[in-house]
Amino acid sequence: MNFKVIRATETYQQAGAYYVRIQAMARQYNITLREEFDEHDTPDTKYIVILDGEFPVATCRLYELPEDEEHVPAMMFGRIVVLPEYRKQGLGRLVVTEAEKWAKELGCRKAVLDSRDVAVGFYEKLGYTADYSRKVRGWTFNCIHMEKML
Repeated sequence: MNFKVIRATETYQQAGAYYVRIQAMARQYNITLREEFDEHDTPDTKYIVILDGEFPVATCRLYELPEDEEHVPAMMFGRIVVLPEYRKQGLGRLVVTEAEKWAKELGCRKAVLDSRDVAVGFYEKLGYTADYSRKVRGWTFNCIHMEKML
């Protein structure tokens, strides 16, 4: 496979992120587009997209969070998705580590995400710590708040 990581800043590149999300999440879990795309999906939102040739196969959305009480600049990672036929090839790890690199370059010192409860172990292997006191009950999934210092 010929994988390429891009920072999707152009509309056509961001369309790749949307494609992966629609194919791997919205269709698979019957999530409406209204539920999948929210106020954090804007032309200024940052996305990592992994391409197989020119075809988008994985993505992660990034947006800055307001500083916390400790004034630590943080980036929220979300909508981390790999197309089903590309899973178990290390692309989830790759998309998260590329998002971490970009967040660090932008001056963020903490990565934050809300993991589906079934994926907590995956993120723990990447160095994230789960805060089980901060569960998020969503439309489709139950999620656990996780953080990692960058």
